Amino acid sequence: MAQGTASINSDYKDWEWSDDAGERARLLQSPSVETVPKSGESQGNSLGTTSSLGAVFIVVNAALGAGLLNFPAAFSMAGGVAAGVTLQMCMLIFIIGGLVILAYCSQASNERTYQEVVWAVCGKVPGVLCEVAIAVYTFGTCIAFLIIIGDQEDKIIAALVKEPEEAGSSHWYTDRKFTISITAFLLILPLSIPKEIGFQKYASSISVIGTWYVTAVIIIKYIWPDKELVPVEIPTSPSTWTAVFNAMPTICFGFQCHMSSVPVFNSMKQPEVKTWGAVVTIAMVIALFVYTGTGVCGFLTFGAGVEQDVLMSYPSNDIPVALARAFIILSVLTSYPILHFCGRAVLEGLWLRYTGVTVEEDVVRERRRRLLQTISWFLLTLLLALFIPDIGKVISVIGGLAACFIFVFPGLCLIQAKLSEIQETRAISWWAQVSYGVFMVTVGAFIFGQTTANAIFLDLTA
Repeated sequence: MAQGTASINSDYKDWEWSDDAGERARLLQSPSVETVPKSGESQGNSLGTTSSLGAVFIVVNAALGAGLLNFPAAFSMAGGVAAGVTLQMCMLIFIIGGLVILAYCSQASNERTYQEVVWAVCGKVPGVLCEVAIAVYTFGTCIAFLIIIGDQEDKIIAALVKEPEEAGSSHWYTDRKFTISITAFLLILPLSIPKEIGFQKYASSISVIGTWYVTAVIIIKYIWPDKELVPVEIPTSPSTWTAVFNAMPTICFGFQCHMSSVPVFNSMKQPEVKTWGAVVTIAMVIALFVYTGTGVCGFLTFGAGVEQDVLMSYPSNDIPVALARAFIILSVLTSYPILHFCGRAVLEGLWLRYTGVTVEEDVVRERRRRLLQTISWFLLTLLLALFIPDIGKVISVIGGLAACFIFVFPGLCLIQAKLSEIQETRAISWWAQVSYGVFMVTVGAFIFGQTTANAIFLDLTA
């Protein structure tokens, strides 16, 4: 996308609500990114330190995560390998486009985080909706993380106590609700209370290692399968044409790295849209290979019988898979506090903006609010995770929200950015970009509406 000389309207009344509020200043920055504080000087005087290669690694790391476990089931829902891969390829074009649009709008507005770009470019109402969506998305992802912990602990405990998997738990200390609760209270809650998160850099490395190991295990298990791993049925086409859309939430949830992409772009030595386009294209192609390898091999190993969490399909006594489960638990334990931090920061920013005070003016109450927000967030996510054991139901909802971050908000930003340009005549390229923005908003709204309605329908008919 070409960079124009026109800039977004910078009238103070349009920008006054985009000021930082408390923790929101560094919200949603990648654990591996360090950006230079924003100042009133020109953007050229505040370049970052991240190379293009480093940016590729960070974006790949942001894209790959726990959503990996759901891709084989997504391929099954889509109707097979051909449908799943085709859907991914089609969506990848718009996923990359959204990342480029966000960089373009970040450069034009001189804002450094996702929600600040939306606030500055689109105004108050879309800005509030964006922050609320971020809070709900991070809340839902925290629930998914706790469910993943329970899934992996069930299998590990079954292997340790050598109980038949079909028999269920026969002891109170091996009950799923107890194991999730004790893990959450002893490990997750203490990591979630601090105001700052100094361990983010370690979580980044753990997540990368765990993701690649899980992918390697699933691919190897497909190439050299165990004798007991016989697929029930391998669909080659979707049962209905609408079944393909059931895979969209997983794909959106998996590839959603847009919230952390803006600070990554601003951390680069040369934050140029053209360079960024190459960075995100390479990063998304790498993520595509990882997700496709996991989805295809996991699906072909178990067929239509694959679980929503693919690791649950493997026997509990499989040692390489048990190690993969341990990696996933460790990764999720460190990722939950980071996601909670992001959600808490959004809530804090909304509260401070609503009351009209700054965190510096209210230090004592900030500490009380943080404890109340953290404990309330923790207990609610834990309770929901205990009574929603199916991760597929959670991903179907937060996957729809991920579509908003990938399609809707970038599309709105592009439309508003182009409408704000002062031009005597509208060139064909201008109309093409506005039309592209409208199309992205339409696609994102459709995915969000379809997946949310489908999730509600399945819950009502269950």
